[in-house]
Amino acid sequence: MTRARDGARAGRLPAPDASVTLDNPLCGDRVTLDVKLADGRIADIRHTVRGCALCQASAAMIAEAALDCDAAATKQARAALRALLAGGDAPQGAWAGLSIFAPVAAYKSRHDCVLLPFDALERALSETVNPQ
Repeated sequence: MTRARDGARAGRLPAPDASVTLDNPLCGDRVTLDVKLADGRIADIRHTVRGCALCQASAAMIAEAALDCDAAATKQARAALRALLAGGDAPQGAWAGLSIFAPVAAYKSRHDCVLLPFDALERALSETVNPQ
């Protein structure tokens, strides 16, 4: 999977506004997402993934498409991805690249691999809005 090999924006941010690490206990995937915000939008994002090619590709896709997005746009992208994995239409616009995950729809056990980076992003963005 080329997207996984590309590893767009892989690595860590030196001073993120939020950093979240999530694990998928079923397969062992682990993703860490660092986010920097400016005016409520994602100004910078980095990721590290120890996991399968699907999880790596999803994190790389987020790192490219989420720049300059706000929390509402990333939630819409996550919903579009969930719909795609349920057999729906491919997302449009900045998130059209998520269509590479259409073949995963047939493998329910792999959906969490693709969604884990989106879960981390959602949690990171909620931490910047509602710090603990």
